[in-house]
Amino acid sequence: MPKIIYYRKKCIGCGICHERHPGQWRMSRKDGKANLIGSVVNKETHMKVVSASPTLAQLIANSCPAKAIRVLS
Repeated sequence: MPKIIYYRKKCIGCGICHERHPGQWRMSRKDGKANLIGSVVNKETHMKVVSASPTLAQLIANSCPAKAIRVLS
């Protein structure tokens, strides 16, 4: 299963991740940035192991203009 690494500080709030997978991503009303639903948070990143398709996870990461999302296999 792929592991999504999300660097929230890099997020510019474009919403592409939410548009492509609204069940995985939510846009914050406070600051307009994306939140990775169900992730484990530390100082630098939000991480989540997902059961979704590795192809979909990689597509979302490649679509992020801020390069705030990485996928590890």
